[in-house]
Amino acid sequence: MTIKIPSVTIQGMDQKYIAGEKKGVIMTEKGLKIATIGGGSSYTPELIEGFIKRYEELPVKDIYLVDIEEGKEKLSIVSALAQRMVDKSGCDIRIHSTLDREEALRDADFVTTQFRIGQLEARIRDEKIPLRYHAIGQETTGAGGFANALRTVPAILDICKDIERLCPDAWLINFSNPSGLVTEAVLNHTKVKAIGLCNAPIGVQNDVAKLFGCDAEDVYCDFVGINHLFWVQKVMIKGKDVTEETIGRIVKEGKAGKLANIPDIDFPGSFIRSLGMLPISYLKYYYLADQMLEECIEAAGTKGTRGEVVRKVEEELFELYKDENLAVKPPQLASRGGAHYSDAACSLINSIYNNKGDIQTVNVLNRGTNLDLPEDAVIERNCVIDKAGAHPIHLGHTPEKARGLLQIVKNYEQLTIKAAITGDYDLALQALTIHPLVPSATAAEKMLDDIIRENAAYLPAFAERK
Repeated sequence: MTIKIPSVTIQGMDQKYIAGEKKGVIMTEKGLKIATIGGGSSYTPELIEGFIKRYEELPVKDIYLVDIEEGKEKLSIVSALAQRMVDKSGCDIRIHSTLDREEALRDADFVTTQFRIGQLEARIRDEKIPLRYHAIGQETTGAGGFANALRTVPAILDICKDIERLCPDAWLINFSNPSGLVTEAVLNHTKVKAIGLCNAPIGVQNDVAKLFGCDAEDVYCDFVGINHLFWVQKVMIKGKDVTEETIGRIVKEGKAGKLANIPDIDFPGSFIRSLGMLPISYLKYYYLADQMLEECIEAAGTKGTRGEVVRKVEEELFELYKDENLAVKPPQLASRGGAHYSDAACSLINSIYNNKGDIQTVNVLNRGTNLDLPEDAVIERNCVIDKAGAHPIHLGHTPEKARGLLQIVKNYEQLTIKAAITGDYDLALQALTIHPLVPSATAAEKMLDDIIRENAAYLPAFAERK
């Protein structure tokens, strides 16, 4: 989702970042090579659809879908569907299915990452471990997100070593969760050019468009925060400030940034009015923690955690994908959650390649954009996208009502990255303890011990330090 607005101040737009100056700017007439890590994901058909839609201006020639041995069957099914989609479109795109990451990465122009270490079984553990200690279990925030990060950070850094060696000029577009934290690890610990993505900003923009009965392209939301922890401090439609009206309509209609993968509990109208901003749905875990915990506990005992629900959805999706007559992205994919992730990736790649200078909301280094966060922190911010990358629009200070929560969660993220890289138990314990969704240091220690024990196969750094 992109939109152009006039008169923006771009943070860090010095000679080092001017389009055409930075090493690795794509200036090629050959067909593009895309490598997708986690190619057997159920999201891949949306990625393929995105490239097909943009084929006239984005000359993708080869798409390498790569996965691990455990994902071989899903990779085969998804690759066959991708080939049928391309064949039906008439686009001259070649689909390659491989378990050889080096083959996929060699000379790639863009790399997209959509993997989950430990697959859905690990996600389900992430959700259930916190519940043992009366804490919210969720895949990207709290103790669940922490466990996910411990597994994912070492894996993404290992992938980046291959990128540095095999395609050093490639752009990495990451939407492996927790996306902002993972992207921060890449940008601060590798030489890879990376931008993180999330579908939530697009979801908010679409919700506002539905609220006003207009096209999403007419909506501009001024996002402030980090991945899965952001607020919309201003809403504009065709250049007109409609923030107060938007809040009024949301309070009246009870609709505020609902996402398919988050329980449908409404923020109190009085709370949204007092906040004066639009909160993303993930903020329910913080602002409505008691209700969300009850919902997590009830779901785990009845229909299952979100991961267990997704496992059933994926089983149904892959049965659909097997149909040799299917040659389009099925509408049932929307029930998977995470809609628009892949389309956002295609839009971002298109804007980099074609030097569009449009505005998209992505995860990038702060570099003074938000004066209340460290320079090396990754933020989720409206950015101007061109062939030199993503340039965040200057923010200044975070609104006071959001500042404290934002700072403590960012502190948690930065400690978690250090712990994931070093395997330092003490750092990990401190990171988990300060997270607002962890009830106490005692609970944090018990959860950490469970996380390390039950993820031992994926946490070699911690094993080495024993």
